Amino acid sequence: MSIEPSKCGIKIEPPALVLTYLDGKTGKKRQRTMPLRNFTSRVGVTRVAEELKSNPRHRKYLESVPTLQMEKLFRIIQERLRGLSLNDSLDKVKEELKVDPDEDLNKLNDAELKTKKHIMDESFEKNRKKQEDPDFVYDVEVDFENVGGPAIESSGWDSGSDSDLDF
Repeated sequence: MSIEPSKCGIKIEPPALVLTYLDGKTGKKRQRTMPLRNFTSRVGVTRVAEELKSNPRHRKYLESVPTLQMEKLFRIIQERLRGLSLNDSLDKVKEELKVDPDEDLNKLNDAELKTKKHIMDESFEKNRKKQEDPDFVYDVEVDFENVGGPAIESSGWDSGSDSDLDF
């Protein structure tokens, strides 16, 4: 059976994951609510997401839903359970799951580093150009300008043509 997820959301009370999908068999749009049993404000969201994805009842519905997306939604539920408003919860989770280019990733613990890597991987896949894309160009050459940085030193190895080589 082919399941094509279109929306993934949450219910706060009681905690649940709500998936809207297109049923490939019938062509109808359907909705599935998956309760998050024993979900608290202190539970590990990665573990909950992995357990839900590996649950035989929900596996076929969640196999193409990114785990990171589920983790974000579960973090929003946790912040709401802690008493934050919806907007404050969204802002806090957005700030947590942001990758700052100036942040020293060497100072993070293993769980935080893994999360940051997942975020970077998803961002890369979302922005990656594939050969099937209509605006795909095979060999892109970009000339970056030196804006406000130190002067770029030229070296002899990259100048000239290939015919200058002596073997």
